[in-house]
Amino acid sequence: MRRRSPLAAIAVAGLAIAVTAGLLAGGPGGTAAAATAGTAGCGQAPALASGTHTIQSGGQARSYILELPGNYTSSHPYRLIFGFHWLNGTAVDVDSGDNFGAAWSYYGLRAQAGDTTIFVAPQGISNGWANSNGADLTFVQNMLSLFESGLCIDPSEIFSMGWSFGGAMTYAVACAMPAVFRAVAVYSGANLSGCSPGTQPVPYLGFHGVSDNVLPIANGRALRDTFVRNNGCTPQSPPEPAPGSLTHIVTTYSGCGTGHPVVWAAFDGGHTPDPVDGSPNSNGDTTWTKTLAWAFFSQFQSTISTGNTVTVTSPGNQSGTVGTAASVQVQASGSASGQALTYTATGLPAGLSISSTGLISGTPTAVGSSSVTVTARDGTGASGLASFTWTVSTGQVGGTCHVTYTKNSEWPGGFTAQVVIANTGTTAINGWSLTFTFPGDQHVTSNFNGGFAQAGENATLTNASYNATITAGSSITDGFQGSWNTSDAAPAAFTLNGATCTT
Repeated sequence: MRRRSPLAAIAVAGLAIAVTAGLLAGGPGGTAAAATAGTAGCGQAPALASGTHTIQSGGQARSYILELPGNYTSSHPYRLIFGFHWLNGTAVDVDSGDNFGAAWSYYGLRAQAGDTTIFVAPQGISNGWANSNGADLTFVQNMLSLFESGLCIDPSEIFSMGWSFGGAMTYAVACAMPAVFRAVAVYSGANLSGCSPGTQPVPYLGFHGVSDNVLPIANGRALRDTFVRNNGCTPQSPPEPAPGSLTHIVTTYSGCGTGHPVVWAAFDGGHTPDPVDGSPNSNGDTTWTKTLAWAFFSQFQSTISTGNTVTVTSPGNQSGTVGTAASVQVQASGSASGQALTYTATGLPAGLSISSTGLISGTPTAVGSSSVTVTARDGTGASGLASFTWTVSTGQVGGTCHVTYTKNSEWPGGFTAQVVIANTGTTAINGWSLTFTFPGDQHVTSNFNGGFAQAGENATLTNASYNATITAGSSITDGFQGSWNTSDAAPAAFTLNGATCTT
């Protein structure tokens, strides 16, 4: 694939950018302020159309691709998302979705945004973002000034994302223009385009593969920790999946300042923006990263006051079981007549999605409790939200089972083991939770094929989305890693979904 090009090491000098009026009024070092109105282009005939454009920036001709919503109207302030390409990639690659087409356009966000968002793909000098003497940040500034005057932009909803060198550039704009960018998503990035001043909070989502051999994950952790510090979050070392597990772990930091979350998504994989759980191959059609990125961006609501109100009625706390279809219609109403409402949601259990008309449907694939927030927005930008809890339990209470526990390896202070869970009953087990008691002082540190929890000597392993079902007469194998000090004796008894298993 063209986007899998190696990334050369680049030394970038310190950057100093003077940010001007309009969209950039806050300037470097400021924090994002509430917007009171759309930009100067609101209410005016659009001065720009979808397609490739060229502007003069820093004495050079620079180009970008612009994508306006199909129903663009100057009476509605739109969200704006920048998508920066990787080294030796192009704006065309970002805009087209590269090898995966529309499903991966703008890292998969354009298909999810519908007609709510304006997208821009800038073109880097020599297909990169070295940002020499701040040239690329000046380019961003010039584009923003042009968009402010020629289009109806919501200045409280400007975002940036990019992979590899594009992730480095996204990090640079977050450092330099915290008063402009509401939030950023950095895929497999490093500090290659600079970070100046880099002292103010910006909501931050970071993705990185634990086996990245182009920009090792230590680079991504360093970028993340800049905004853990700036956003006032509680420092921690979040869990990351073990090599070979083909899974990902998402950590939302605690203690962050209001409106400035930090989310870290580590995955078992290399230098790629589109990993797929359960597969060593990348795929823009089926990756989970695009869903997480859209949920992260779309949680931030406009601060523009239109005078209209939208009220969302909570459907109340929900419950369901793995493998059983769910359907809930969320209702909302707006004060402005003739305005259609569009619905989005964050925090939905795996396997569920919401339509633009507010219908939540699908089949849950994993146990757990989720905090769900549904937002409804009208065409003027007014919005409302409602939050509730959705609990998914196992699809079977009890069961007939046989468990085989095998210790695969052991070393001073650590071990790996596997459990084979066989369904000896006559009906399928849809979702499972295996509980056992360690006779020694062992502690589970990672589960290669699902989730885990431990309280004292009592440990629990739970399914992932891809191994939730154990059909009658079949089995699944789950492996995990643990620590120990004085005893690594095998557990003797196991319960599956509350039922005692044979061993």
